[in-house]
Amino acid sequence: MLRPPVNRAMRVLDRSFFRKIVPLSAAKVRDRKSISRLRGELQAELLNLERMQQVQNVPDVEGGVGKALLLRPEIRLDDSSTWGPRLSESVKAEDVSLVPYSLKIDYDYWDYHDIMSSILPEAMQDDFPKGFSVVGHVVHLNLRENEYTPYKHLIANVLLDKIQNARTVINKIDDVGSTNVYRTFSYELLAGDPDLNVEVNEEGCAFRFDYSKVYWNSRLNTEHKRLVDSFKSGETVCDVMAGVGPFAVPAGKKRCWVLANDLNPDSFNSLNDAVKRNKVGKFIATFNEDGHAFIRDATQTLLSQHSEADVTPPIARNHTGTVERIMLTRPRTFAHYVLNLPASAITFLPSFVGLYAHQEHLFAPSTATRLPLIHLYCFNTKSDDVSEAERSICEDIGHQLGFIVRPGDMHREAEVSIWDVRDVSPHKKMFCATFRLPANVAFRKH
Repeated sequence: MLRPPVNRAMRVLDRSFFRKIVPLSAAKVRDRKSISRLRGELQAELLNLERMQQVQNVPDVEGGVGKALLLRPEIRLDDSSTWGPRLSESVKAEDVSLVPYSLKIDYDYWDYHDIMSSILPEAMQDDFPKGFSVVGHVVHLNLRENEYTPYKHLIANVLLDKIQNARTVINKIDDVGSTNVYRTFSYELLAGDPDLNVEVNEEGCAFRFDYSKVYWNSRLNTEHKRLVDSFKSGETVCDVMAGVGPFAVPAGKKRCWVLANDLNPDSFNSLNDAVKRNKVGKFIATFNEDGHAFIRDATQTLLSQHSEADVTPPIARNHTGTVERIMLTRPRTFAHYVLNLPASAITFLPSFVGLYAHQEHLFAPSTATRLPLIHLYCFNTKSDDVSEAERSICEDIGHQLGFIVRPGDMHREAEVSIWDVRDVSPHKKMFCATFRLPANVAFRKH
């Protein structure tokens, strides 16, 4: 009774089709002051629908407006056998009287799932598109050429209506990075405004970028937070493929020193905007270089260039005494390297061979400083036995470094902690492999 009308032949969205009138009974309240009490007493007999108010206006005998509580569909005003004991008592006490009520429901009430369930063929009901992403005002679908293709514009228009603040719906038509090295993708506009300049907030940080020109994945929000949470204030981070800054900017906010790089000029420009917008310029330096060279260049920059930041709290206007400035000095070595380019990041590992050759004195046991952690994102086959993927990832890492590593604890040399980030497709997963740069690799002399 409370499902939307069905029209499986619809190809162009007709919002007027989804109007529906549902006959109900309602408990008209004699004294408005008793509404709260009666709602509690009659809760088991009231209509319980998401996004539907249980208290509605009804005509009064004097031509005014009264208040009534909507009752479940099976309760009929002309059949007291359908009433529960609490409702019967309330009627007997004349706290309420039962009246007919026509519940008017239209397109605006139904959600995306409701509408699509009433339009798509029954054979498509179990797997219709639910896995869309929302990036700012853009809804991003991934509908390949399949049985849903004839419905893509219909789906897009419903999403445009039902997703809050949505203004644009696009459909990806190739794999990320398949046409260029910047991890962007080709797309088609299905509905709404063609403008893909978006604003996104993540972990208290604001980002603004052209979604058609840079890489962004809202589903990685949890992973961004997980990794940044592992950074300690005052540590240094080398973000080799920084994109628009989802790792770098939150890290800068917690007073980590970050050297952030991206090869894509548009990503670089948006990264600079995010650094300025989030007021983290004291802690983040940005670069637009090839990642292979940047690993070595950034390492040398840290070794050779002194940097410090003034973190003295704001001084009150009426303060008259002297103020001792609080300065933070940037360490000379990185604590973390982040390589977030899953399709090819592993091929950047040879840049770490000999990275700290002749610099052994900077690290333990000569000092308290440990060699850096490397956080490497990669893809691997999805399998019921995750140990197969872990072994494969470690073999690839070992091959690139010329040093055997194995799954285990990232804080022990030659062991790799592997974090399952997300499913990418039915047969592919994304992982984060974290390990401490082995001394054999870091200090190797060519």
